[in-house]
Amino acid sequence: MSLPFVYHGQSDFWVKRSEHSLTLTLVTAREDHYDRVLIRHEPDNEEYLVAMSAIDNDEHCQYWQATIALNTDSPLTHYTFKLMRGLKQFWLSGQGVDRRIPARAFHFKYNAESQPPSWVKNQVFYQIFPDRFANGKAEISVKDGEYSLLGGKASVAKTWGAPVGNHLSSGACEFYGGDLYGVEQKLDYLQDLGVTALYLNPIFSAPSNHKYDTTDYFEVDSHLGGNQQFATLCADLHQRDMRVMLDAVFNHTSTDHPWFNRDGKQPSIGAYQAVDSPYRDYYFFDGDSDRYIGWKGIDSLPVLNFHNQDVRDIIYASDDAVIKHWLRAPYHIDGWRFDVIHMLGEGQGAKNNAHYVKAFRQSAKQVNPDCYILGEHFFEATQWLQGEQEDGSMNYFGFAHPLRALLANLDVSSDPIEIDMHEFCFWLDQARATIPWANQLAQLNQLDSHDTPRFFEMVKHDVTRFHIASALLFAYVGTPCLYYGTEVALAGGADPDNRRCMPWHEVEGNPHFTLFQRLIRLRKSHPALQQGDFQWLAQGEQGMAFARVCRSSEDRVIFAMNLASKPVTYNVPIWQIGTSARQFSRFAQPGVDHVIDGELELTLAPHSFEIWHAVD
Repeated sequence: MSLPFVYHGQSDFWVKRSEHSLTLTLVTAREDHYDRVLIRHEPDNEEYLVAMSAIDNDEHCQYWQATIALNTDSPLTHYTFKLMRGLKQFWLSGQGVDRRIPARAFHFKYNAESQPPSWVKNQVFYQIFPDRFANGKAEISVKDGEYSLLGGKASVAKTWGAPVGNHLSSGACEFYGGDLYGVEQKLDYLQDLGVTALYLNPIFSAPSNHKYDTTDYFEVDSHLGGNQQFATLCADLHQRDMRVMLDAVFNHTSTDHPWFNRDGKQPSIGAYQAVDSPYRDYYFFDGDSDRYIGWKGIDSLPVLNFHNQDVRDIIYASDDAVIKHWLRAPYHIDGWRFDVIHMLGEGQGAKNNAHYVKAFRQSAKQVNPDCYILGEHFFEATQWLQGEQEDGSMNYFGFAHPLRALLANLDVSSDPIEIDMHEFCFWLDQARATIPWANQLAQLNQLDSHDTPRFFEMVKHDVTRFHIASALLFAYVGTPCLYYGTEVALAGGADPDNRRCMPWHEVEGNPHFTLFQRLIRLRKSHPALQQGDFQWLAQGEQGMAFARVCRSSEDRVIFAMNLASKPVTYNVPIWQIGTSARQFSRFAQPGVDHVIDGELELTLAPHSFEIWHAVD
């Protein structure tokens, strides 16, 4: 069934905010006539329909506009568009055009109070697992047998690049010597790649190499360089106009934390040691027994009890709380990534979770209103992304999962799955439509991370599919983040094999590095790729094309991909993206394509991608 061209972006061109209202703009094809064009909204949880007026037109387009009141009962205002022609109705929501009213979850949304920091959407993040990135000071590296983890597994010092063990052997207790000195020494490399912000996996004192088992939230692990080196690194980053985000592990601690002290390694009387310990209520015990709740049943990660006022004060509520401490001098970190934030609360079931996520946000924003609040969610995270909790999430559900299903035929559990391009595009639409536009731009998009197999491994080292996915990472809505080594196609299976050492000997002359460098340069040079509206241009069984459009800077970029074994051509009506440009320059296959009779012919070779940008 053919549907008409009806479009509403969510950038400032389409949505103009005043103190108490939103002025909204819609565009339709000039040749399509409607009896009425309306905005539906719910200022008091009841339907109101506001008529839109025709305000402007050109050869192809008719623009409509109307003003609605912002909701007063909630920071969030929902709206959708209703177009009528005889007995036919067309509705436009965040999911696109339909013949019936869409579910409220997919209506356009605007949060009048809580917006992500404006700087986030312009970044290219780079995730670093510190022990595996670069060894800058060998004398501080962990030594063989220096200490042991729960269960008596001793630390193992390994040679850089040696194979990674598994969780049944020495996985969590083997160390390669990466540290913050190494990170600082590689900043020139990262800037040459085009990186503008770092996301560091946990760096606070902890017995494991992954450090999701904290023993001191106020001390950077001495084997990584300690507090002074981190302060020096932060100063260097900020002097280079780069940002840094830390990993916050506040759902659980190590059993070696002084509060818990299971093995008696600390001088404190820990919660595990005595029922009358001052820290007993920091955790969840079964009465007076030694049975306690561990994260996902893992004994080495006892879960914190946020019903306890002392826990709340230390983590977020007091003036010198952990969250606030690292946002202040001499560190001035720019953001927090909250580990398993959806699980945190008052015991099993994450009781009062939303309350604590909001409290974390408020605590951080008190010190730095412009800091980035990022949540880790492996699945759909709509409820946390309406503005008042998180600025963005690690966008597994809305980017990494569908991309993996399409190109690697794997789901999040690494089970087989097959979807076609229509299903892929629908998945993307659904994920975007449930959250406000500003939060869409602040979603952290990754191909892979420390918790997933490497994407290059998932596509079985298929360079073509790896490059198509990489190009989409920098063209799609959201903020791109590279997991260290992705730029040289570092391989690796499931955790901990996905945490191999950075292969520095493979960097020079690496063709993947060159591609990522070019993609980053393209994104940074085009406002459309950083903040432009998203607009579908074509969809097929094995291919698609979309545009990113920034009208304020007259910037238009088109991305297309073809997974078929034969060439495909899309004839795109350029007037739909609001430009009179007569030619578009190509990225992958250098050259220029011309607009003929109002259409741009997009031709893609088998198994390929292309990116075009409008030129004068």
